[in-house]
Amino acid sequence: MNKTIQAHLALLTANIIYGANYSIMKEVMPAYIQPFAFVLMRVGSALFLFWIVSSLFVKEKIDKSDFPRIALLGFFGVALNQLLFLKGLSLTSPINASIIMVSNPIIVLLAAAVVLNEKISLSKIAGITLGIAGALLLLLFNKTFSLGSETIAGDILILINSASWAIYIILVKPLLKKYNTFTIVKWVFLFGFIYVLPFGFSEFKQINWTAMPSNIWWDILFVVLASTFFAYILNTYALRALSPAVVSIYIYLQPFLAALIAVFYYHNDELDIRKIISGGLIIAGVYLVSQPFKKAEIGK
Repeated sequence: MNKTIQAHLALLTANIIYGANYSIMKEVMPAYIQPFAFVLMRVGSALFLFWIVSSLFVKEKIDKSDFPRIALLGFFGVALNQLLFLKGLSLTSPINASIIMVSNPIIVLLAAAVVLNEKISLSKIAGITLGIAGALLLLLFNKTFSLGSETIAGDILILINSASWAIYIILVKPLLKKYNTFTIVKWVFLFGFIYVLPFGFSEFKQINWTAMPSNIWWDILFVVLASTFFAYILNTYALRALSPAVVSIYIYLQPFLAALIAVFYYHNDELDIRKIISGGLIIAGVYLVSQPFKKAEIGK
């Protein structure tokens, strides 16, 4: 199979996971686990898995000169990203968080132009515009959408989280040309774990493990394995073949995929014309952003 197609399939899988992740984590926090404790659990468990897999199948060393960048990746891509996202999600609604994450591809497009010298083509601008339109059409008319002073703190944290993830996928791109995916991610998570340990340890000690029903244990397992371990691998793998702008625009699929999951799995929603149009706009946006740059697209 073509590597580009594999990368798109990896991104699609990762964003199906993320689409379900908003509501699943909201079930766990803060009723059973506080946000920073949950971050520590996610990062620590994924770190263990990454190092086990890497030690068994990947024998590769990191150049000392690359460790400062990896330390930054651990800060922006794991610590700041995870801490702010889970804390923000505990203070706002999944719908609000999804809407705010619409900002991510815009930040990535601008940052990639500055840091990686990627060209901002008309197709990328058009694609991101269509993606925004599709995501907002789906989200703003959702019956659970609300804005107010009670969610503003969480909304701001989600916005900063969006920027931190954008920085991560820009900074990690050059390293993907040198190292295996597991080599990068295991070191990124090691630094990330060091950063989050002081924040999550006290909350982790407060967890009442005996009070958790079985469905919450399954939720935790999903978050640790699927949305942390597998999703980070899939995103990092996709970045090998695709630009950061393409990887980031898949964020617009998350609310659409979450809606489809609600329709076909939970049977607590319906597939209406608004969802169909929204999905069409987002898919068209992904297609346009995925198109290779052509010099003719930029005017004189």
